[in-house]
Amino acid sequence: MSINYTNQIESLSAIQLGGFFVGWSNHPTPEVHLNILRNSFAVWIALDDECCVGFINAISDKVFYSFIPLLEVLPKYQGQGIGKELTLRMLTTLEDMYAVDLCCDEQIIPFYKKIGFNKCNGMVKRNFEKQGAINNKLEEWKKVK
Repeated sequence: MSINYTNQIESLSAIQLGGFFVGWSNHPTPEVHLNILRNSFAVWIALDDECCVGFINAISDKVFYSFIPLLEVLPKYQGQGIGKELTLRMLTTLEDMYAVDLCCDEQIIPFYKKIGFNKCNGMVKRNFEKQGAINNKLEEWKKVK
């Protein structure tokens, strides 16, 4: 197995994005997932041949602040350093930002601490009924701007 990493996602298709969001009660479809990645400030993906086996994305004001909302590796590929490599590549991409923040579940904190993140207090609001995302909301938002 040879994993290739890239931040070039122009040729990425929804077909390559199956199997992510394991354990989510309602998750984005591969098509919505592709829209999430395409509308991010920065993205890194891990490919095994043509199959996307991991990804990380960041959103940003492009000046000062960035946030990493998603890092996922397919279950079959976990524990092989792919998540760490994706995160390190993203941190290099974001190295000029003052702030790089993320939220994670309690059991993931040791993973991020090893990479240099610090634990902090924060607040989040989640609308779990919208966990699958709504594909057309982006188009509606663009019309308002």
